[in-house]
Amino acid sequence: MLAQIQYKGESFTIDFSKPIDISLSLRGDDKNPIAWYLDSPKIAPFKDGDFVGKVSEGASVNFNNIQFNPHGHGTHTECVGHISKEFFSINQTLKNFFFKSKLISVSPEVQGEDQVISAALLKEQIGDSCPEALVIRTLPNYIEKRSKKYSHTNWPYLSEEAMIFIRQLNVKHLLIDLPSVDKEKDEGKLLAHKAFWNYPKNTRFDATISELIYVPNHVPDGEYFLNLQIASFENDASPSKPILYKIQ
Repeated sequence: MLAQIQYKGESFTIDFSKPIDISLSLRGDDKNPIAWYLDSPKIAPFKDGDFVGKVSEGASVNFNNIQFNPHGHGTHTECVGHISKEFFSINQTLKNFFFKSKLISVSPEVQGEDQVISAALLKEQIGDSCPEALVIRTLPNYIEKRSKKYSHTNWPYLSEEAMIFIRQLNVKHLLIDLPSVDKEKDEGKLLAHKAFWNYPKNTRFDATISELIYVPNHVPDGEYFLNLQIASFENDASPSKPILYKIQ
């Protein structure tokens, strides 16, 4: 399943049979990651009178209802509609799904009680140029991120200056393994979100942020091609499944 990709005058080879899934699956139990003070997602059979949508209980099919919040229960991709007064849908905003990307690993700096990803840290890892998509893996990178309860933990976040730097590199799609690019409790300032989308003065409507990804430790930093797929939700955010492909 080798494919030749022509990108900005260069030729690259990738193997579609070797995808690297960096999404978190949605589970209907307490092993699911949780942020923003939510309870666990719920996946349960539909019930109507004596009917229970479960084959093991006599139904002809399994027929589940799913209750979840895309922002707090797993990997999701959001558009500027997440922070705007106007309604914008991720399904209408994200129209291309394949991008050259760069994966970097960053150890946030301790600043008082916070852990901050600064512009200086990013410059060390990225330099002065970057592909359309940037994937950030925060260190340490424990497997427990797959089921972490993030509420009230004051997770690491990107400084406003760091996000301005990312925007100035013309990164259109940012992916990170945290519940938010902003501080958990920031009095609603959302400085990093606003800086990335350049909202509201000169809004980048075609830019997206994906949060709560997970990049395994065995995947090395470097350049990849990214397939960023979403569910067709008419909402500011959708569950998503970002896939990396190693460049051979």
